[in-house]
Amino acid sequence: MSVPAQNITAVILSGGRGSRLGGADKGLLQLQGKKLVEHVISRIEPQVGKIMISANRNQQSYEKFGFPVFSDQVVNQDWAGPLAGILTALQHCPTPWLQVVPADSPFVAGDLTSRLAEQAGDALLAVPDDGHYLQSTFSLLHRDLADTLQQFLQAGEHKAQLWIKQQPHVVVDFSDQVKSFININTPEDLAKAEQHFSTFMA
Repeated sequence: MSVPAQNITAVILSGGRGSRLGGADKGLLQLQGKKLVEHVISRIEPQVGKIMISANRNQQSYEKFGFPVFSDQVVNQDWAGPLAGILTALQHCPTPWLQVVPADSPFVAGDLTSRLAEQAGDALLAVPDDGHYLQSTFSLLHRDLADTLQQFLQAGEHKAQLWIKQQPHVVVDFSDQVKSFININTPEDLAKAEQHFSTFMA
């Protein structure tokens, strides 16, 4: 399957609690003089037709980047993790396909979306595998999945990989691009990304 970029909207997930960074809003942390979300925007924007941001706080700060900003619609629980942001994005997605990327992963692969789209086939969801883990927060999803995801969350579930395995999906090998899935969870992660920035971007 070949999906034109204009048929894909990226959502940048910025709704996390940043608990291992003292509650910091990770997307707004600085790396190489730019906010993490700015690095993600610059990496994903050439790959898609539109961008939206999922943020549960500091919405005005995110709106300054010029993209629509949506907050999670809480579904039967206080915090449903990234799936809540993905559901809201699917419900607002103006294109048939949604590319998910996290705001705390500044080294997104330059061919992430095209590789997922090429291998999606008849599936409604394509998820990358870095050779060790399924990277569910980098998935490409069809907006028709919104109803099943809403039902999953309403049932009190929140594990992304469990939901993915229940959908028509394909797993796409990204073991050649492990560094592109590096995310910033701790001060040590941020310091390492700062120190090795040029290597991680390669």
